[in-house]
Amino acid sequence: MPLTTPALGLLLVVLIWGGNFTATKLAFSEIPPLAFTAVRFTFGAVLMWLVLARREGWRLPPRATWLPLILLGIVGNTIYQLCFMTGLSRTTATNSSLILASMPTVVTVAAGALGFEEVTARQKWALAIATLGVMLVVASRGLTLEGGDLAGDMLMLAAVACWAIYTLGLRTLTGKVSTLALTTWTLITGTPGLLIAGVPEAWRLNWHTVTARGWGGLAYATLLSLVVAYVLWNRGVRQIGPSRAALFTTLTPLVATLTAIVVLGERPGLLHLAGGAMIIAGVLVSRRPGRPAPAP
Repeated sequence: MPLTTPALGLLLVVLIWGGNFTATKLAFSEIPPLAFTAVRFTFGAVLMWLVLARREGWRLPPRATWLPLILLGIVGNTIYQLCFMTGLSRTTATNSSLILASMPTVVTVAAGALGFEEVTARQKWALAIATLGVMLVVASRGLTLEGGDLAGDMLMLAAVACWAIYTLGLRTLTGKVSTLALTTWTLITGTPGLLIAGVPEAWRLNWHTVTARGWGGLAYATLLSLVVAYVLWNRGVRQIGPSRAALFTTLTPLVATLTAIVVLGERPGLLHLAGGAMIIAGVLVSRRPGRPAPAP
């Protein structure tokens, strides 16, 4: 089987996104979350723009799409990443990956509630199953603010809401801008807010004290999770379709949890396992054609 097959490419995406939770947690021990995100997205936006220019030419999107792209970039990247990065710094990599795994189910049912598509009884049950799974994950370490776990989990739920809004908003631009262009331009329009939020922390940080672990985590999150994975994901979606590609993302929490166990020493309990199984079951039951997944 050639290494360029879409299945292998999507499996590599799963490995990259699954490992990103741990790589980012390691970097957070040396680089504050907002500074980390500002640097990550500044370089990531430039690299993605170069990829887009190489593939589709040096042209701007249609003028009628500028305002939607700006708004979607703010919701789907600025606010989403602020919730995600701050939440990840306050809770475990295991909890983060499992909560984010509920996104496909939430998006599908939200689309039905807003009239974008019909929602079947099966998909409503899928949302109920996935929601119960998220509740088990959140409750797995007790409903307490000690250690910031609950606050971090709530921020992850806010990130899920942001991504649902972003994904549904993208539907208004279908056929007007390519998938790669949508990803790139919303990345670009979402970066200024992240840069503004991260400048104070970046300015105060003594970058000379950052070790190979911090730089390695930043490089991983930028080059692999934000650029390479997006390129491979878009190619996989184009070759086998969004519905089949979306099934691969159900493996991301498993990779994230196993990586966190080995590298970070996290120990998920029975509630994590039960909740994760219910979330993934909800995603599989509600399977519908999807949109590009978010960069963790």
